[in-house]
Amino acid sequence: MPVEAVLFDFSGTLMRVEPAVSWVRAALRMTGRSLDDADVARYAAELESVGALPGGESPRSIPPGLQDLWDERDRDVTRHRDLYVALSRQVPLPYPELYDALYERHWDPVAWHPYPDTELVLRELARRNVGVAVVSNIGWDVRPVFRAHGLGDLIATYALSFEHGIQKPDARLFRVACDALGVAPEHALMVGDDAVADAGAAAIGCAVHLVRHRPVDQRPDGLLPVLRLVG
Repeated sequence: MPVEAVLFDFSGTLMRVEPAVSWVRAALRMTGRSLDDADVARYAAELESVGALPGGESPRSIPPGLQDLWDERDRDVTRHRDLYVALSRQVPLPYPELYDALYERHWDPVAWHPYPDTELVLRELARRNVGVAVVSNIGWDVRPVFRAHGLGDLIATYALSFEHGIQKPDARLFRVACDALGVAPEHALMVGDDAVADAGAAAIGCAVHLVRHRPVDQRPDGLLPVLRLVG
């Protein structure tokens, strides 16, 4: 069937969070603290290994007592923050104020980088009059990130899990996006990086296309096939 709309995941699909080293350095600047390069690299690696960077690598294991928060992290702002601050506290940092600063840094639009072909694909979809939605499991509002990168006018609507209390792969979140765009699900394509969460769109009839979640410099053209699929 002809594709009239494309639903995109956010993290790992359209944008990627900054590397852990720059994340830690930014939190140090925010708190007026400093560490030598070796310590920054060490703490960044430890924080990344426990999954403390939202949008980064998942934890190697979920600590006892945090499984429920992990499962529900994207349903509201409080649970999202509580989960990621708790994960970061597994790493003993020299300055206690860094834990909150690390979490707050990932809200900053400059902490997020569009993939090299994100703008090209979004602008081409706009030229073709194909509606675009962002459908994301997320615990905070990503709209300012898109505006800061000059992409806000290319997104028609957002279906964000924390605003609806629904997480992908629950089909209801994809339906929210389709209804907002005024398209039947069978005329929509869902593009994401998670074979479980994003593939949930198939339950209501959306086509699904998966991309690889890679750092921005390692995936220069992963979104370009979307243009071929739209036709």
